[in-house]
Amino acid sequence: MAYDPSTRDVALDETALAQLFTEARTRNDFSDRPVPEALLRKLYDLTKFGPTAVNSTPARFIFLTTPEARARLSPFMSGSNQAKTLKAPVNVIIATDNAFHEHLDYLFPHAPGAKNWFADEAARKEGAFRNASLQGGYFMIAARALGLDVGPMSGFDAAGVKAEFFPEPNVEPNFILNLGYGTDVNLFPRSPRLAFEDAAKIL
Repeated sequence: MAYDPSTRDVALDETALAQLFTEARTRNDFSDRPVPEALLRKLYDLTKFGPTAVNSTPARFIFLTTPEARARLSPFMSGSNQAKTLKAPVNVIIATDNAFHEHLDYLFPHAPGAKNWFADEAARKEGAFRNASLQGGYFMIAARALGLDVGPMSGFDAAGVKAEFFPEPNVEPNFILNLGYGTDVNLFPRSPRLAFEDAAKIL
């Protein structure tokens, strides 16, 4: 069924919201059920539609789907993240392309010369990191929408991962997540969240 824009103000039902948010969990263990390449491609194709500044889309993704590829990553993971990395059917390295502006003639065609807005390297890197992180968030929600589970990790040797997987000087790893069909092994009780009054204001 084609998407009908007239229904865009209709909220998802509680089942969908539970799958994406309220009942979704960070998984520390995964079954051996494989994740087909077609599903990984669909996952990226959903993620790419999330908004970024000037459509910069600076995130870059490496999907590690074989034991050999995961073995290249695991030495750079800290502590228990090593075992989790080897167990998951897919590891995803989400990286930031600090030279994203070189693609803006294609990505932002209604503003010719937009790449010149990012001549300042420090500002460009700040924007790249912010927007690549946004895309990482979209990626996790898209994965859950497709029935997958995620286990994001920030405990890793960034310099080692860069040297192993990103020879281009402008691309740097942001964070890593495990992807697949999660189990309840080593699943922590859900941690508290801040109440609205503690984290938000309406002015």
